[in-house]
Amino acid sequence: MTYKQRNRQAWYTLPMSTGGLALLLHPSNQPHTFTGLVTIGETIFIFDLILFTVITCAITYRFIRRPSLLKQSLLHPSESLFFATPFLAFACIIGGMSLYGTPHCGPWLPRAYDILFWIYFSTTFLVAATQYYLLFSSPALKMQDMTPAWDLPIFPFMLSGTLAAIGAASDPNAVTMVVAGLTAQGLGMVVSVIMYVMYVHRMIEWGFPSPNSRPAMFIAVGPPAFTSLAIIGMAKGFPPNTTFFGNDGLATANTLRLLATMVAVFIWSLAFWFFCIALLSIVAAAREVTFHLNWWAFVFPNVGFTLATIKIGSMFRSAGVSWVGSVMSVCLLGTYLFVFARCVRAVLRRDILSGGLDEDTYYSEEKPKQRRRREERRARAKAKAKAKAQEKRA
Repeated sequence: MTYKQRNRQAWYTLPMSTGGLALLLHPSNQPHTFTGLVTIGETIFIFDLILFTVITCAITYRFIRRPSLLKQSLLHPSESLFFATPFLAFACIIGGMSLYGTPHCGPWLPRAYDILFWIYFSTTFLVAATQYYLLFSSPALKMQDMTPAWDLPIFPFMLSGTLAAIGAASDPNAVTMVVAGLTAQGLGMVVSVIMYVMYVHRMIEWGFPSPNSRPAMFIAVGPPAFTSLAIIGMAKGFPPNTTFFGNDGLATANTLRLLATMVAVFIWSLAFWFFCIALLSIVAAAREVTFHLNWWAFVFPNVGFTLATIKIGSMFRSAGVSWVGSVMSVCLLGTYLFVFARCVRAVLRRDILSGGLDEDTYYSEEKPKQRRRREERRARAKAKAKAKAQEKRA
């Protein structure tokens, strides 16, 4: 196959991470800004639009040339998981449109944002339901091969909460958007918790994923991080002039902010725990890890983790936490540049976009704990045989 014919949905992890970085670097999301930061963010956002367009054209070309590949990709045990990534990339574009487009556009933009939000909300719910139906009915997937990538189908719908947090402040129907966003965020977080149970069980029973699958472990950071970010943003966007919970709308809004901040801190700790586990597993197998497109998991989930840290620091007016968020932002920018350079290098060396090296290949690998158990059984069998031989000689 040619380069054009080997494009997979996993390539959307590139514009997904680029768009996430553009959202992170917007001055409204940074506790410490400087002249020119908005220009840097706008440049990255435009680059994200270009990447999204090019990749969409390439993948569309692939399916037009061979229509049967669309069905195959949706049913493939590993490639199908990445069917959610174009929606994640599009969510970043919608959010960036609001942040970077509002100063340059008229009052039509909030209305357009509202329409896009509801289209995205309904579409991604259908995607999540359909993908999990296919996931649950696939005989190829096995529990011992489980990674946090199994959480990807619900991720786009969950990001409706983040989009609601961005758009609620300027939307005339803010309450409706916040309720929908909270619904999506709640479902996404609950499904993620269910997946976490299987994920932890998988690691206890069979050990860590293989080295090349370990970058995907950072995906587990995303749900609690983006949930913390979203509930704070939605609470801040809740209009203070509403009377749903009494006549004092301002008191209601302040109470919601307090509750949202406390819950955000509670959930943020889970994101930090998964971040540490993923980081330690990567460091332990650093020499064995080769580049795959799942390296972009180093960036996108940690965008939510960084933004959640910044928002928590802002709610508590903590200068220390705000500086931690700024340092995390700089580190994440460096991580993006590093992964992007490795991605270009891998393409030039044909380490990806080549037969058997992309996300259309499903690996059912031997796990370390399985190997150790087999070796222990062999050792016990040898010990028994040796003991019997000694008894016979005696």
